[in-house]
Order: sequence, then structure tokens, then C-alpha cells
Amino acid sequence: MSFERIQEKLKILADAAKYDVSCSSSGSNRKNTTKGLGDATGMGICHSYTEDGRCVSLLKILLTNHCIFDCAYCVTRKSNDVKRAAFQVQEVVDLTINFYRRNYIEGLFLSSGIFKSADYTMERLVAVAKKLRLEENFHGYIHLKSIPGASDELMREAGLYADRLSVNIEIPTESGLKLLAPDKKREDFLKPMNKVKHEIIQYQAERKIIKSTPKYAPAGQSTQMIIGASGETDQQIMWTSQHLYKKFNLKRVYYSGYIPISYDDRLPHIGSAVPMLRENRLYQTDWLMRFYGFDVQELLNDQHQQLDLDIDPKLGWALRNLQQFPVDVNKADKQMLARIPGVGIKSVNKIVQARRFRKLNWEHLKRLGIAMNRAKYFITCDSNEFERRDLTAIQLKSIILKQSSSKYTGMLSPQLNLFQ
Repeated sequence: MSFERIQEKLKILADAAKYDVSCSSSGSNRKNTTKGLGDATGMGICHSYTEDGRCVSLLKILLTNHCIFDCAYCVTRKSNDVKRAAFQVQEVVDLTINFYRRNYIEGLFLSSGIFKSADYTMERLVAVAKKLRLEENFHGYIHLKSIPGASDELMREAGLYADRLSVNIEIPTESGLKLLAPDKKREDFLKPMNKVKHEIIQYQAERKIIKSTPKYAPAGQSTQMIIGASGETDQQIMWTSQHLYKKFNLKRVYYSGYIPISYDDRLPHIGSAVPMLRENRLYQTDWLMRFYGFDVQELLNDQHQQLDLDIDPKLGWALRNLQQFPVDVNKADKQMLARIPGVGIKSVNKIVQARRFRKLNWEHLKRLGIAMNRAKYFITCDSNEFERRDLTAIQLKSIILKQSSSKYTGMLSPQLNLFQ
């Protein structure tokens, strides 16, 4: 096939892949021990970030944008008038190797529309990964998008060659899925998730006994849901996320704001794209649930169904629970220290370590990197000076917003651990 045709396919299928944000490589430790190409250890994909803050890239494409389904929210829906294209398996392999050798990428994120059937599509995704590993001796990062409804056998094989697997839950609630994608069933998304979960557990157990047991999806599995397309509240979204984390041991849930792509009575108005700030607030809430010990019900409940866009969710929780403050930083346990607005996990560890040697005062806390513009209203320490405690939540919120250099201070990037 001509270079021009390959270039045209790449343009079409790379552009179609931009709507999938569920790509991250943190957690993989696939090492290159056979003098092959690439090494996934500590690396990542799609301008994502590793744990040490390095930005890394991937070749992120669809195998095809043909699809047998007509999901209202999807740009590749069969009724959408877009230019279609499809890669052959070998073409994806060649592109990946050529881009890697030119140092353009460090891995591959491969998804696809569903053509013919789930198994037919999944079989070709697996074939790409298998060729890269066995024929090209490629040890770079591979993230495969699992196709809902694919067989257990294909899912098992996929995990032997990919570092991470993910199947998009797509819509947060079952009622929303029935409305916007009536041809799809919720169980078709959950079945491969459950299969991957049990395969990971099984292979990890076998490796403890037999060291030669191959790794299965060493970077785990993730998912993505579209927000703002079917009217769910933030409470419903995060309840779904908590359920997925607990039931399927997911590494990440990604939140993708709905982007209007066509007129449809079932969808929000064509001009009502979800604000980026709402995505960030959901990511912050997700971070609090996974690393700060918060239960979703503490952050979102029937009385508080939507996240406050003006302030981060931890500050919002603190303002609704002023009775738990102020916290004495020289006595409080780690869990309570982590709930202080302006105090991140790294700062918690620094406080615990430093107070072993002396009582901490305002100056010490500043040196430890505490965001004092927020934290000072919620803590006490070894200092004669103190902030006013007679302020209401509304007054305190107003003061903090005015003192912040930006209205969105503390906003969390989907990939960076900047949350305090």
C-alpha cells in the first residue's frame, strides 16, 4: 500500500482515537531482558506522566473507525457521516516499530470500533500485540482496549501480551446506557472486567510458586466513562466509580466530558460541552477516594449531589464539617492530617516525621510546603498566633477564594498528583 494511503489512514484513525482518554502506563514493569526493542519499566503513553513526573508519549490510534453500533454519543457511530478507514494488523505493527525507532513514541495505545463482531475485532487487536511481542521482540508499553462482549479466551490472550487492558464503561448508569446505546448491554462491559480481574489474581498467585509464569496485564486494567451526555449527577458518577474500584480492582477510572458531535434529541444541546473544570473536580474526588481515605458518601450524598466548581472537594468537605476542626497538627493522626485543606499526602508524611523531634509552629509548616492560605483556618500548632474561629462556612469560603491567586487554586490535572 502506498505511503500516502497509510498517511491518510493514520490521520483519520489517530483523530478518531482522541476521544478516548483512558490511557496511562503507571504500574507496568515489563523489562527488556532479551536485547529486544523498548522497555516499559517506568515509561508511559499518550503524553501521560510517570510517577516521577516525566512526560511520555504513545502511538494512539484506532484499528478502525467502522462500527456496527449506533451509540448517540460516539463519533464513530454507524449513522455518523465521517470518513472511514481501517488498518491491517501488519500496518499497525510496522507503524509502531518505525515510530519507536525514530524515538517518536514509547508505546502503543490501540482501540477500535467494532466491525463484524466483538470477537472478530478483539482477535485483531490481540494479533497486533502478539506480533509486536513475538515477531518484533518489542518490550515497550502496550495498552489494548478490550472489546465489550469478547470471549474469555481472547481476553486471557490479550493480557499475556498487553501491559494494560481497559474496557470503557461508557455511561455511568445503566439507564443512561439504555437511552443512548440501546444495542449495548451493561453486562457486556462488566464481563471482560471480571475476567481480567480474576486472571490477574490467578497469574500473580502462580508466579509466587512458579517464577517462569508469564505476567498477565502487569499494569492492571482501567476504564472510562463519558460525563454530561446522559444527565447523571456527580454523586451517581462517583458511586459508579467506587463500585468499579472495589469490585474489579481497577487502577484508574477516567472521566471524559461529553463533546457534542451531532444533533440528537437524547443528547444535550450541541453547544453544551462539559466544562473542563467539572472533569478536574471529578478527578480530585477520585483522588480523595483512592489515596486520602474518603468514602464517596462523605463527599457526595443526597444533600450534596454536585461538586462545587469554585473550590476543590476536600475544601468543600471541610467547610461542611467545620465541627471537626481545628486540627492540632502536633497530635492528629495521619488520616485526619490528610483531611486538612492545603495538606497533601507528602506533607502529611513530612509533618509526622518532623514532629518526632519538636513541636511544629506556623513557620515550620510553611517550610514543609503546606498551602497556608487554606490550611491556616483549619489547624492549630505550637504558636501563640491563631486564625479566627468564629467564621461561618460561607464567610470562610469567600475569604479563601479572595486570597487565592486564582479561583481554581488546587485544581488537579487528570494525570498529575498535585492535589493537596
